[in-house]
Amino acid sequence: MTGRGIDQVLPHPAPPGLHEDYLKDARDYVRLAEERNGPIRTPVGFGELWGDALDEMERAAPDVRIINLETSVTTSEAWWPDKGIHYRMHPENAACLTAARIDCCALANNHVLDWGYPGLLETLATLRRLGIATAGLGEDQERARRPAILDVTGGRVAVFSFGDSSSGIPPVWAATEDRPGVDLLPALSPTAVRQLGERVAAVKRPGDIVVASIHWGGNWGYAVPDAQRAFARALIDEAGVDIIHGHSSHHPRGIEVHRGHLILYGCGDFLNDYEGISGHTAFRPDLTLLYLASIAPATGQLTGLRMLPMQLRQLRPHHASRQDAEWLGGVLDRQGRDLGTRTRLASDGNGALVLQWT
Repeated sequence: MTGRGIDQVLPHPAPPGLHEDYLKDARDYVRLAEERNGPIRTPVGFGELWGDALDEMERAAPDVRIINLETSVTTSEAWWPDKGIHYRMHPENAACLTAARIDCCALANNHVLDWGYPGLLETLATLRRLGIATAGLGEDQERARRPAILDVTGGRVAVFSFGDSSSGIPPVWAATEDRPGVDLLPALSPTAVRQLGERVAAVKRPGDIVVASIHWGGNWGYAVPDAQRAFARALIDEAGVDIIHGHSSHHPRGIEVHRGHLILYGCGDFLNDYEGISGHTAFRPDLTLLYLASIAPATGQLTGLRMLPMQLRQLRPHHASRQDAEWLGGVLDRQGRDLGTRTRLASDGNGALVLQWT
């Protein structure tokens, strides 16, 4: 979530005015973070924003880097009046994405239209100008449903992005034949699975890995609803999906491996401006994860998952302490037991968490 307070510390902040009940100026989120962890030297460089994670990403050298970009990228003032919170990042600050060499932004979420249809169009134009692939948002339904196709050695990664209304996406944001918007599912239903399966079959080639990036559920809580679990499994069993990339929760949730395929029910926020906000402390929203999944290209099945715990301080991710890494690993371990997974601290001493499954 690189908008609002985070946008204000970058080199080209958007106008700071907000239309929230809580705060009226995005710079106040910076002030709250500074009250918690000390002064922030500004402007924060585009690469610097990623803190310790940038070196870790370079060290891991993944074939693709996929994120859920939960903000509008715009200078639009056409804020959506029926929403209580509005995220935006100045288009010039989108260089923070290229600094981290992001390949694809999943955009079907509940903040991408916070600044109206002008904001939607500018978001798409900005990401295209930067050469970043997008999915889940478009000038009409057909384009909102198009997957991002990423070429990798020996094959491709196809990313489908869609959202569920349980995440707070307004129904009117759904793209139609003659209206821009997001790819919004009418329901987590067998019909939706069948339709998504048809879309996957239309593009999937032998050797392709298909990612379903889903914005679903509330912001807080560990329970995985039965409907989400059934839908995720059905996408793997019936629709040809290899990886479920779930998001909306502000903290990591449990992980499942179904028939060898990775299901991330909620990745949590990797970047946000909640640092100085009180409440929900039991969930430790300051702790976040960098997910490094290894996938067998021939089968799309998971061969390994390493997760690097980070702590958000001064609006940037830093290596978490061993104590915090153990705490987060314990949470994932407890939440994963009913899902058939365990989480352990890696034995190499670098603080990484590793997933175990049967």
